Amino acid sequence: MDFYYSPYSSMGAAILMIGKALGLEINKIHVNVHQQEQLKPEFVKLNPQHTIPTLNDNGFVVWESRAILTYLVEQYGKDDSLYPKDPQKRALVNQRLYFDMGKLYKSFLEYFYQQIQKKPEDPELFKKVEAALEFLNIFLEGEKYVAGDSFTVADIAILATVANLKVINVDYSKYTNIVRWYENGRKEAPGWEEVENTVDTFKAVIEARK
Repeated sequence: MDFYYSPYSSMGAAILMIGKALGLEINKIHVNVHQQEQLKPEFVKLNPQHTIPTLNDNGFVVWESRAILTYLVEQYGKDDSLYPKDPQKRALVNQRLYFDMGKLYKSFLEYFYQQIQKKPEDPELFKKVEAALEFLNIFLEGEKYVAGDSFTVADIAILATVANLKVINVDYSKYTNIVRWYENGRKEAPGWEEVENTVDTFKAVIEARK
């Protein structure tokens, strides 16, 4: 299967981790968004929204990171441990995935976009990042995993987001539950080197723009 991705994307790293967990052979195709390769006719034909990442699984094309994550588990998982079939357990996993997309990851993107544009840091946007982290810290009170009693796609997605968040000036010491969960999760997550590579690339981009 072909995987069109950006090496700066934490969600791209999450998908590659899922691939490792499932033992999949993934052909990584770097799409250089700075050179607008995502707007090339052949890619727009594949994905009319021309968004990254995009997966082409033998002719079946899907985009939106969390849709790719859950598709891969449902299609290739040997069991449902990463994405439970029980309606209540799955609802909790989905809630955390939507929280990541609509709150945690979104707040990070909005804050970071200002830096990419070389604009002054916006303290109000940073407050949104901190508010999202406070929610995550609450979710993890007394919990080993972010959604229930086992490691799931929600852990993989949010671990990747938090790893990229570490690039900006966040004081994690006050989020003790996140720190504990993160240290455990990065040991348990398959293919963690994918996340480390993404973070290193991301750091280099930030430093280059200063």
